[in-house]
Amino acid sequence: MVKSGDRSDKIRTYNFPQNRLTDHRIGLTMYNLSEIMEGDLDEIIDKLKTADRAERLSSDE
Repeated sequence: MVKSGDRSDKIRTYNFPQNRLTDHRIGLTMYNLSEIMEGDLDEIIDKLKTADRAERLSSDE
């Protein structure tokens, strides 16, 4: 399957001038891109796990 490459297909946006990371799947915006790029992934991983857990719980109902 070939994707169109539209903005709506994006999973994540990295905006270096504003030091911003946006994960479009869960609606998360963080303003610590420089730390994330240096490997400090704990916060974003925790938020992705929380969103995944919430989605799984809502689909079980």
